[in-house]
Amino acid sequence: MNKLLKILCVVATLSIATLFASDGYKNNSILISAEDAVKLIGDPKVMFVSGDSGDVYKLGHIKGSVEMYAHHLHHANLMGNMHCAPLFRCLDDAEHYIGSKGIDNDTMIIAYDDYKGPNATGVYFFFKSYGHENVRVLNGGRAAIMALDPAQKVYDVIRVELKVEKKIDKKARKKLKNAKKGKLALSNAEKVELNAVRKASKAKQKEIKARLKIAGEDLLVLKGDEHVTAKTYHIDKSKIDYSYIADKAELVTAMKDILKNGENSKYVIVDTRGMAEIIGERKMDNVARGGHIPGSTFLEWRKISDAERKLSFREMDELKKVFAHYNITPNKTVYAYCQVGAGRSTEIITALQLLGYKNVKTYSGSWDEWGNDMNLPLKR
Repeated sequence: MNKLLKILCVVATLSIATLFASDGYKNNSILISAEDAVKLIGDPKVMFVSGDSGDVYKLGHIKGSVEMYAHHLHHANLMGNMHCAPLFRCLDDAEHYIGSKGIDNDTMIIAYDDYKGPNATGVYFFFKSYGHENVRVLNGGRAAIMALDPAQKVYDVIRVELKVEKKIDKKARKKLKNAKKGKLALSNAEKVELNAVRKASKAKQKEIKARLKIAGEDLLVLKGDEHVTAKTYHIDKSKIDYSYIADKAELVTAMKDILKNGENSKYVIVDTRGMAEIIGERKMDNVARGGHIPGSTFLEWRKISDAERKLSFREMDELKKVFAHYNITPNKTVYAYCQVGAGRSTEIITALQLLGYKNVKTYSGSWDEWGNDMNLPLKR
C-alpha cells in the first residue's frame, strides 16, 4: 500500500511538472502558463507588470497590474550615454521607480505584454538584473488570460450584439440621409418607418451598453488607468546579476573576435531588429547613425515569438531549429541587441535561456548607445 502511494505521488508530481514545463523547455523557471497565472490575479503578494506602452495598457490590462513600458526601462541621455551602464537605471532611480509601482522585495513579478513576448521579457530582464529572483514571464500574455476568462466570453457576445444593432441604425440613417440629399426616393410612410427603426435601435443600444458595462466589471482584462499604492524597494548591490546584461566594452571585444575568426569565433552578436533598421534606412529616437554592429548575425525576434498560437515563444524543437540555422550554439557566448536592450533582444536571449544556454546576455545600451558613439564602427 505504501509503495502504491509513493508511485502515485511521483506520478502526480511529474504530471504537475510537465504541465508547468510548457512545451518541454529545459529551463522551466522562466515562464508561467495562463492557467497558473490566472489563479494569482488579486493576490497581494503578486504583481502583474505590463511591458507594453501606457496607451496599450489603458486599452486593456490585467486587473490590478501596473505598467512598466519596456522601451522606457533603459535610461540614457540624448546622446545615448547610459548613466550607470550596463544597468538599465542607476540604483536610486531603479529603487524609486520599482517602489512607485507598488512592488517591494517580497513581491512575485509576473511580466506580460499583449502576447508576443518582447516587452514582457524586457521587464523580466530588468528585474532579474537587479537580483529580483521571483520573476516569471506570462506565456501568451494578456491574450491568454482573456481566452481563459468566462466573463470575457459573455462580454464579447454582448459586444457583438451591440455591433449588430449599430449596423441596423447606420443602415436606416444612411437611407434617410440619401433621401434628404435627393439620392433616394422615399415615401413619407417609409421615412416614418425608418425613423421608428432608428428610435428602437437607439433604445436597444442603450440597453445593451448598460449590460456591457455591468459585464465589464467582472473582466480580468480591463480598460483604464493604473491604480497603485507605492511601496519601498531596496536593491542589494551584492545581488545585482551582471550575467543578464552586457556593456559596450564586452560587445567591442566580441565584435573584434568575430571579425577576426568568423564562424570559428567563440562569440555571436545577434541583431534582433527589422531589416530597415539593420541597413540604416530607419533610425529611431535620437540615434545619430543608422546601421548595425559589424559581424552581427541578423535574427529578427519574430522568428522566436509564436504568432500562430498567440504565445510568447515557439515550441522547444522549433526554437532549436531556428538557432541551429543561424549557428547560434550553446558553446558560444551570445549577445543580443535591439534599440534599447529591453524588448526584442531580451526575447531572443530569453528563448536561449529556455533551451538551457548559459552564456547569453542582452546588450543593455543597444543601438541607442552604439549608434550615438562616433568612435564605434558600424555597417549598413
